[in-house]
Amino acid sequence: TGVSAIAGGTNHTIALKNDGTIWAWGNNDAGQLGDGTNDFKLTPVQVSGLTGVSAIAGGSWHTIALKNDGTVWAWGSNVYGRLGDGTSENRNIPVQVSGLTGVNVIACKSESAHTIAIINDGTVWAWGYNKYGQLGDGTNENRNTPVQVTGLAEVSAIAGGGNHSIALKNDGTVWAWGYNLYGQLGNGTSGCKNFPDIVINIEDVSAIAGGDYHTIAFKN
Repeated sequence: TGVSAIAGGTNHTIALKNDGTIWAWGNNDAGQLGDGTNDFKLTPVQVSGLTGVSAIAGGSWHTIALKNDGTVWAWGSNVYGRLGDGTSENRNIPVQVSGLTGVNVIACKSESAHTIAIINDGTVWAWGYNKYGQLGDGTNENRNTPVQVTGLAEVSAIAGGGNHSIALKNDGTVWAWGYNLYGQLGNGTSGCKNFPDIVINIEDVSAIAGGDYHTIAFKN
């Protein structure tokens, strides 16, 4: 009871309560429930040692939380460095994402192994799996600590796709990068991009969302 937000990972579910604690249930093979074990749970268990949380997101076998102090915490599978703590070691309790403060938005997708964050200056940072350029730093190298998305500022919202990322700027334009085989970047091509590219033929957007292989925008 007293839940204010929910999120889903690949095979687990997360809930944020009004008191700033997080509860989770489901698959826990990689420690994605954050209770200090790797046992799956049929009913909610409290994520260990984490309070003062304002937002949550579920990824592929991992979980992300944003605290009121602007720090980001992660737990679960750490393949490709998706926990952002500078290692590739799985964690069954939360660890702080390295070197990232002043965060106000986080995003992750249930089938993705990367995470995106906006900090207070409107820049975007990302970490984890980067085979298709979904981190947007101009490379295809996996990152186990956050890197800044190239050339992107004044961002108000972000969303994660399966292997692509999306950003909404204050001017109502949408930008996307990463996997693009099905045209999910909306730039008129089917080639992957390792840096942000503008989505064409759409403006005055107020909200965005990402699917595994598609993107959605809501206009004013």
